Amino acid sequence: MKAISRTASTAGPSAEATGARSFARTTRLLMAPAVIFLLIWMLVPLAMTIYYSFQQYNLLMPMYNGFAGLNNFAILLSDITFWKSLANTLIIVAASLVITVCLGLALALLFNRTFVGRGVARTLAVAPFFVMPVVTGLIWKNMLFHPVFGLFAWIARQLGLEPVDWLAHYPLLSVIIMITWEWTPFALLVLLTGLQSLPEDQIEAARLDGASAWQEFRHIVVPHLGQVLYVVVMLESIFFLTSFAEIYTTTSGGPGTATTNLPYYIFQTVFQQNDIGIASAAAIGAVVLANIFAIMLIRFIAGNLNAGSAR
Repeated sequence: MKAISRTASTAGPSAEATGARSFARTTRLLMAPAVIFLLIWMLVPLAMTIYYSFQQYNLLMPMYNGFAGLNNFAILLSDITFWKSLANTLIIVAASLVITVCLGLALALLFNRTFVGRGVARTLAVAPFFVMPVVTGLIWKNMLFHPVFGLFAWIARQLGLEPVDWLAHYPLLSVIIMITWEWTPFALLVLLTGLQSLPEDQIEAARLDGASAWQEFRHIVVPHLGQVLYVVVMLESIFFLTSFAEIYTTTSGGPGTATTNLPYYIFQTVFQQNDIGIASAAAIGAVVLANIFAIMLIRFIAGNLNAGSAR
């Protein structure tokens, strides 16, 4: 009997381990199609972009196509329009980040309070985030920025002022306004979620100790929202780097190159110059820029998280 019980006890864990391995193998087999699809979806376009970045490939001159080495990158780095588009991209990303985070935080603090009509106000504040970028561009171009029929022109005339052609005189500022109008609700939603998890006892203790509203915000609210703010900044940076529809539907990169960013520069190189090689090289540059942003933000987030856990 003892031998039988000893055999059963040793067979038990072995059977459990076999079952666990079988379950893990089944799980991997079920996940394999999705993982393979995602790898193909991501790696094949990237590999083709890298390949064409080293090729002289112009759709209008197929007889001159062939291996170009680093010539596409040399042409790209000597192109003034490329550097202008890079500068515009960085300006759009930096300005949009500052405005959306500040406005989103202010609105989150407002909507975290109780007041009459808060539900309706929240819905209206979040609504711009669900508008497609192309529609956003058309709304601002034809209904708000238009120097004759736009809302801003009507307000200026009512005040006895001369209407301003925003897209002609302040094109880059106009693009930034459109992007921030569209993405401020995203920052609002994420930051409001973070505020709703703020412990009330900390706020009450700070008020009992005589802390001012600024001290409460600086030493309690901001540290609590630290991780949420980093996530908002990281995600918005990635999306701002790829802004295209707002520029395409309003300024078309102009006047001149005033609003040409990297995505629109790549679009012009492909569909106006028909140069796949240089466009692919510019796309590699955009990928490198996006990865630099992501790596910097991830390291910044990881450093702050480690510092916070150490405290």
